[in-house]
Amino acid sequence: MAVTKELLQMDLYALLGIEEKAADKEVKKAYRQKALSCHPDKNPDNPRAAELFHQLSQALEVLTDAAARAAYDKVRKAKKQAAERTQKLDEKRKKVKLASSLPRAFTVRSSLRRIPRDLEARERQAQAQGSEEEEESWSTSALEQEIARLREEGSRQLEEQQRLIQEQIRQDREQRLREKEENTEGRGTPKLKLKWKCKKEDESQGGYSQAVLLRLLQKYGEVLNLVLSRKKAGTAIVEFATVKAAELAVQNEVGLVENPLKISWLEGQPHGIMGPSHPGLSKGSVLSERDYESLVMMRMRQAAERQQLIARMQQEDERQPT
Repeated sequence: MAVTKELLQMDLYALLGIEEKAADKEVKKAYRQKALSCHPDKNPDNPRAAELFHQLSQALEVLTDAAARAAYDKVRKAKKQAAERTQKLDEKRKKVKLASSLPRAFTVRSSLRRIPRDLEARERQAQAQGSEEEEESWSTSALEQEIARLREEGSRQLEEQQRLIQEQIRQDREQRLREKEENTEGRGTPKLKLKWKCKKEDESQGGYSQAVLLRLLQKYGEVLNLVLSRKKAGTAIVEFATVKAAELAVQNEVGLVENPLKISWLEGQPHGIMGPSHPGLSKGSVLSERDYESLVMMRMRQAAERQQLIARMQQEDERQPT
């Protein structure tokens, strides 16, 4: 990472939105929050976002390295002192300009009385300014050396944080694609009609209570509503959160062996889907079990990946600087 004038002029603490005494874990947390929003992969057509991401990376690299941070703090302090000197000089210039507007005789007498004191003050100021400028130059040189060292060694902190950000972006992208795929087909939430053999006087409802139906259907996805008909025994309507879940239920669920379910589309059927196809009860049962296992494994894998990422981020946040 080459040292540039922009880096020396930037306030890295303000860039990350943290205090000067912020611990390493606070620096990393602030970096992740800001870098995620302006990552080049999420903003491919925005050069300003790429520039900001680069600046944030520089800030993290410097502020998580003890030696580089100490050198940067010295440069930052020297720049503040220089700004204060400039402000005081501007104030003195204003006073001189004000004095020039006074009557000439009064101005001359006042100037004569003030000359010895002003000469001494200017001499002291020049000496102090020269010392401070020399210190600022030395601090800048030290910072350049520290950043050159980071460039040669490579920043482990930066690499780790950027890896975590890439992983988070990948998971977010996959989640959006899954949601888009599940919701592009059909209009509104999908609804299915369930039918099974049941006599009016059958208190067991043919073996299908609401709890039994939920157990059978929820393995395919989130069930928003399930209503058993009071007027017509052996019928119910189920509303799924996604089209994909409804498709899986239509294609694979056969219900109880002793009293099979008949499932058909009521609303939200995607184009090209012709409805349930169960050539045989045993085959339907096998399909249902296989699909159930694949769904469970997929969700367990996604949950495990997300938990691992969260755990790594928490470890980074809790790790104290050595």
